Amino acid sequence: MSWLNPEDAQWTYVSRRLIPARLISVWVTVAVFIVPFVVVQALVGGWWFVGVIVALVAGLWGTWVVVRQVGAHAWAERDDDLVIKRGRMQRRMTVVPYGRMQYVEVQAGPVARMFGIASIQLHTASPGTDAHISGVPVAQAARLRDRLTTRGEAQLAGL
Repeated sequence: MSWLNPEDAQWTYVSRRLIPARLISVWVTVAVFIVPFVVVQALVGGWWFVGVIVALVAGLWGTWVVVRQVGAHAWAERDDDLVIKRGRMQRRMTVVPYGRMQYVEVQAGPVARMFGIASIQLHTASPGTDAHISGVPVAQAARLRDRLTTRGEAQLAGL
C-alpha cells in the first residue's frame, strides 16, 4: 500500500473529454505567441521561424503534459471522506471528511459545456483546502454533488 493509493479506495477517473477541453487553451496560447513572429516576418524578415519552432515545441510539450495529468486525476468516495488524487510528477492527494464540507459547487464554463463536463469544488471551513475535481461528466457531477451534500449533512447530524 502506498500513501497515494489507499487500499479501500475505488478510484473514479475523470472523463477523457477533459483532454481536448484543456488542449484548446494550450493551442490558443501557442497561437498567441506564433502570430507576432509571423507579423515580424512579413514586415522585416529574419529568423522568425525560430520563434515559431519554439512555440510549436512548447505546444507539443503542453499537449503531452495535459494528457498525462488528466490520466492521473481521480477521486474515491469512502465511508467517512472523499479522496482526490492528481499529478504525475508532483503527486497530490486531498482528503476531505464529509463532516467538514460546507457546500459543494458544480461549475462549467463554455468550453467545458461544449464537451459535456463540469468541475466540482468542495468548500470547507479551511481556506487552504484545494479540493476540486475537473472533467466530471455533467450528469455524474450533479449526482456526486447530491451524494456529497447528503453525506456531509449526515456526518454533521451525527447519523
